[in-house]
Amino acid sequence: MAKGEGSESGSAAGLLSPSILQAGERQAQVKEPKKKQQLSVCNKLCYAVGGAPYQVTGCALGFFLQIYLLDVALVDPFSASIILFVGRAWDAFTDPLVGFCISKSSWTRLGRLMPWIIFSTPLAVVAYFLIWFVPDFPRGQALWYLIFYCLFETLVTCFHVPYSALTMFISTEQSERDSATAYRMTVEVLGTVLGTAIQGQIVGQANAPCLQDPSDSALASESSNRTHSISSLRQTQNAYLLAAGVIGSIYVVCAVILTLGVRERREPCETQQAEPVPFFRGLRLVMSHGPYVKLIAAFLFTSLAFMLVEGNFALFCTYTLGFRNEFQNLLLAIMLSATFTIPLWQWFLTRFGKKTAVYIGISSAVPFLILVALIESNLIITYVVAVAAGISVAAAFLLPWSMLPDVIDDFHLKHPHSHGTEPIFFSFYVFFTKFASGVSMGISTLSLDFAGYRSRGCSQPARVKFTLKMLVALTPITLILLGLLLFKLYPIDEEKRRQNKKALQALRDEASSSGCSDTDSTELASIL
Repeated sequence: MAKGEGSESGSAAGLLSPSILQAGERQAQVKEPKKKQQLSVCNKLCYAVGGAPYQVTGCALGFFLQIYLLDVALVDPFSASIILFVGRAWDAFTDPLVGFCISKSSWTRLGRLMPWIIFSTPLAVVAYFLIWFVPDFPRGQALWYLIFYCLFETLVTCFHVPYSALTMFISTEQSERDSATAYRMTVEVLGTVLGTAIQGQIVGQANAPCLQDPSDSALASESSNRTHSISSLRQTQNAYLLAAGVIGSIYVVCAVILTLGVRERREPCETQQAEPVPFFRGLRLVMSHGPYVKLIAAFLFTSLAFMLVEGNFALFCTYTLGFRNEFQNLLLAIMLSATFTIPLWQWFLTRFGKKTAVYIGISSAVPFLILVALIESNLIITYVVAVAAGISVAAAFLLPWSMLPDVIDDFHLKHPHSHGTEPIFFSFYVFFTKFASGVSMGISTLSLDFAGYRSRGCSQPARVKFTLKMLVALTPITLILLGLLLFKLYPIDEEKRRQNKKALQALRDEASSSGCSDTDSTELASIL
């Protein structure tokens, strides 16, 4: 996604010795054309469909699990905060762990990555369905949800980590990999819309039960109200199970299409690759690389802001704004807006630079978050805010994965003999983001408990409404501003990026003269 290639100066040539540049010229003269491994459109579509299960299930859990635990499963807020925190923290730890286990796997007739995808799928679907099932034993409910939430996160990681790494094994041609990745990103964004639409619309059709304040209820009608409430609660529980069944079916269908339509190819020069740096030494090098530390610190704050909005938006719409029957449509408006504006941000960052896209894209959410905190319940304005928030969500979704390869390129120039560190960059970015997400969701649910949250209440105390407003508006705004301040310290601008690109290309040309080219770090943007 670099720009200005035709106008690049030779400033980066000074980073390399004349022998490297001359070797690159010699190699270009003797290089023989190789037969390209073309991927058909069908192959690319089958590969792209494999990205949908992670996004569909993740979006449904991210938006709906908190309100499900509190108002449908009737888990107390303190236990719900433990479930959300431990589940997401466990999910964070499983990413590098599963990546390490996959790296130690041997090749089979199906490949090295495909067996993980095939065997994890049925178990993941069962675990996902049981997350949305309300057991009959109320004493052990919290443990039930904690076990199956952690189990599902482990199994979906066993699916998604090898699927992400599969990018490097569907073709040896960079152009084909890039094209397949473009198909994948399109399907993944559509998957977030699909997850929001299926879960929201099915659950929204149920008669969401609530309990009036006991002080306002007449004693004579207490029995009939309780009977109606139990019946309505059962309808809502069945609606969540139906949505889980539909999403689970989509998960299986996508996994089957991926397995049948994609063949994992072994790298022809895999055995000739340089010995990778030991894990802990590589981790120490990565964590001491200044641009990486500054980038993940900045994105950590901005990601936390959007995660707080995501996790508490349903409760905010239901109790603070009073749109109990509209929140699923508001969520759908956010995701549709994000889907349609991702191509716009892709064009913007190639035209004006990635740092400019960060400042404009992420900061654009601030005035609308202020607006939603200040206005009274106004449905039209809330929809406008939802669409505007989707524009910022698109920028927050796209930019981290666009900027991490630039950091890796910079690292390779400073540590040219440190091979195999790319998975560390991506897996630990995901680790920090997921762990912080667990902390934020645990703290926010615990805050609602301290504020006096009443499960299934038709209304909430003023302190709960104020707490939700802080969690959806003031706290995210503060985190966004802190993240943008940290971006001022990020050193890789467009000029630096062009210099690194030119220097690395000369290094790769020199390395390819030995018969086996090094892996382009920008191709590894989808690994882990």
